[in-house]
Amino acid sequence: MPFILLALLVLGLIFGPGLWVKRVLKKYSEPRDDLPGTGGELAAHLLERFELEGVTLETTERGDHYDPQAKAIRLTEPVMNGKSLTAVATAAHEFGHALQHQKDYQPLNTRTVLAQNGAILEKIAGGAIFLIPVLSVIPGLAMFSRVLLLVIIGSMFLSVFIHLVTLPVEFDASFNRALPILRDGKYISMQDQTEVRKILLACALTYVSQAMFSVLNIGRWIRLLRR
Repeated sequence: MPFILLALLVLGLIFGPGLWVKRVLKKYSEPRDDLPGTGGELAAHLLERFELEGVTLETTERGDHYDPQAKAIRLTEPVMNGKSLTAVATAAHEFGHALQHQKDYQPLNTRTVLAQNGAILEKIAGGAIFLIPVLSVIPGLAMFSRVLLLVIIGSMFLSVFIHLVTLPVEFDASFNRALPILRDGKYISMQDQTEVRKILLACALTYVSQAMFSVLNIGRWIRLLRR
């Protein structure tokens, strides 16, 4: 019985955050005619209001995010053209990252550097995945396949670390940047503030769910290393 409870707890920690995030974002994605505009219109308005010169607004299929290198706020189609609480809050959250960049917010700069290095290591790990089956069957080279396994596991650990380092950045974008803008600018009503807080929390916790899945993948690769 204790083992079953432990297993359920682990599964809850791994899958729980992601399921909750998806549930919240979907729940408040219904169109609202009483909102002043779409997520994209809000982001464009805020860029002009705060005079963030050089920052572009783009539509993407790779998830809502702000790219510090390209200085681009990228929103998915439902957020860019959606007139819902989820669209408006998500757009404000991503604008919060652009505002962090303009203010030279150090935690964002740190995350950006870590993400760049993580991307390089991820590419190396990707190549290692293809080399391992080849090296494992060549006499005398099997040991190198284990070294490559360690590289892959190291890449995943770095990914988890980056996601955890990202948390303060995400919470700042949601609650120190986006929420005051939405509330004080009267882009949302008093009645919607509780729901918007939930959406902004979901935006901030997106990386937690990704980190939990990375932990699950690390466990799989470690089991391979022990064989």
